[in-house]
Amino acid sequence: MTAGGNGTGTAAAYPHERPFDPVHDRLPYAPIVDRPPIAWPGGARIAVWVVPNIEHYEYLPPAGAVDPYPRTPHPDVRKYAYHDYGNRVAFWRMAEVLDRYEVPATVSLNVAVLDHYPQIAAAMAERSWDLMSHGLYNTRYLTGMDRDQEREFLESCNRALERHTGRRFSGMLGPNITGNRHTPDLMAEAGMRYHADWVHDERPSPLLTAGGERMVALPYSYELNDAPLLMRSHVEGSAYADRCIAQFERLYGEEDGAGRMMCLPLHPFTIGQPHRIGHLDRVLAHLRARDDVWIATASDIVDHYLRHHYDADLRESCGGRHE
Repeated sequence: MTAGGNGTGTAAAYPHERPFDPVHDRLPYAPIVDRPPIAWPGGARIAVWVVPNIEHYEYLPPAGAVDPYPRTPHPDVRKYAYHDYGNRVAFWRMAEVLDRYEVPATVSLNVAVLDHYPQIAAAMAERSWDLMSHGLYNTRYLTGMDRDQEREFLESCNRALERHTGRRFSGMLGPNITGNRHTPDLMAEAGMRYHADWVHDERPSPLLTAGGERMVALPYSYELNDAPLLMRSHVEGSAYADRCIAQFERLYGEEDGAGRMMCLPLHPFTIGQPHRIGHLDRVLAHLRARDDVWIATASDIVDHYLRHHYDADLRESCGGRHE
């Protein structure tokens, strides 16, 4: 029977079928065992980036392609208030633990936070945390935007960041991890160098764009994401920490020298709860107990990869076709 077939030797037509570009035209395939190894700075066995998601969920979000609060007619006080706790209380508890272990955090930032919560903006600036775009609000998604709409959306995020910091975003995790098929091309147009939505690998890799810009797919993590694990998967703090440490130990112990990396996503409203914060402390203590671990910002990891390893990975995965 042919793939998608109906037993007659002819392909069945399914209503969900639609034209699309093969994903390997965007993310060329190369097995990790065939790629040249990545050498991290200082001879580190593994790179780790820690990603606090600092977000604002609107009390009355505008209508869009996806309803962020489908449980009830708006306002959904339960959902709004749970997230608001993160900015009122839990951010500060989480920041204290990150400070204790001198973590150079990469903030996945709803950039409207800088206007709504100036004390949080000041706290992040004092710590020199790296800022990665996570859109304007976590209740406004990229889903369904055409090119012009999305281009303006990205530019509005950059205008807001420039107003506060004088800088523009160099990378993005899509708001609520949403995007469109043209998103990487528009990100490259806006001067960004990395896209974190792709969780397809254990190391950075080339992400091809229509304009030929050097863009990096920098893997975020769903497996260690505290929000879905602790909110929806019936996992609690001790099991969460065990999972983080188990993943770290496996990646650290890999003997192939591939240059693996690990992402630790954090959400103050989940990990910053009083009964959970001690488990984040345990995870970070475990990571800091090793001297040959590079805990770094997304910008530093991407800079190193672009300078030393992007071209070799591109040759291996594309055979020189995109050089």
